[in-house]
Amino acid sequence: MVGRVVKLVIQIPCYNEEPTLGVALAALPRSLPGVDVIEWLVVDDGSTDRTAEVAKAAGVDHVIRFRRHRGLARAFMAGLQAALAAGADVIVNTDADNQYSAASIPDLLAPILAGGADIVVGSRPIAEIEHFSPLKKLLQRLGSWVVRLASNTAIDDAPSGFRAFTRDAAMKINVFSEYTYTLETIIQAGQKGMAVVAVPIQTNPPLRTSRLVRSIPQYLLLSMATIVRIFVTYRPLRFFTLMGFVFFIPGFLLGVRFLFYYFSGHGVGHVQSVILSGLLMGAGFLLMVIALVVDLIAVNRVLLENVDARLRRIEGRTGSGARHA
Repeated sequence: MVGRVVKLVIQIPCYNEEPTLGVALAALPRSLPGVDVIEWLVVDDGSTDRTAEVAKAAGVDHVIRFRRHRGLARAFMAGLQAALAAGADVIVNTDADNQYSAASIPDLLAPILAGGADIVVGSRPIAEIEHFSPLKKLLQRLGSWVVRLASNTAIDDAPSGFRAFTRDAAMKINVFSEYTYTLETIIQAGQKGMAVVAVPIQTNPPLRTSRLVRSIPQYLLLSMATIVRIFVTYRPLRFFTLMGFVFFIPGFLLGVRFLFYYFSGHGVGHVQSVILSGLLMGAGFLLMVIALVVDLIAVNRVLLENVDARLRRIEGRTGSGARHA
């Protein structure tokens, strides 16, 4: 990005954040080295308090308001689209509860401004955060490990919402989950071959309890469902083939077992093994056929995503995206 004007848009998805939003906005920068223009963007996700009024009073450049609450993932995507329409070259996403230190924004931007990353994720010092329980710290490490396997990235704090995107990366992101964007965007970016890096960042003392993690079991269940869904979406051939072998191999072994007893003269009484073997092998074969079908569908999805990204680039160049927003 050397030699051209660089515009940064800092976006904050909000839902009833009147007590904390002002604190978070007061810490945001209006100038940074390597950045020529900085604008703030707030997405009011159907708040019933004065979130939007607080944002406008603090001098936020863009305020997007939903008529009803649509969830964090939808608010995040609306922010990305509005930031792109506003001409952002780089987009930084942070939280309205002031969890992430705004002083770490230059650390997020450094790999992108140097041309070495498409997406940068801020890694919190999890072990040092006192208000995180030992169980939450363990689940955070476990979840990040699973995301690393699914995405082929080296991100050690996958749930972190403090991250930066290049314009091109933001155009390629499509969030399907209605729960959260954090895990899905990393897996999606890794599967699409984007350069995703992590940088250490600092956090602030909590101003309120987490709304995303209402209970550990619920968070774990929803997070695992998101990971499986995205893995199926972007690696369907591998997923369904693996599931096919999970059924086919036990069925095959049962069939071999029956044949052993049959040819040794003890086949009577083992008919149940033949039936179960047939069912398992049939299910495994069916899953492998499904794997081929969904892989062909995935090819069409990739083509459509490429078309969508090109349309976004065209809209960005002509300004039609801004008019539409």
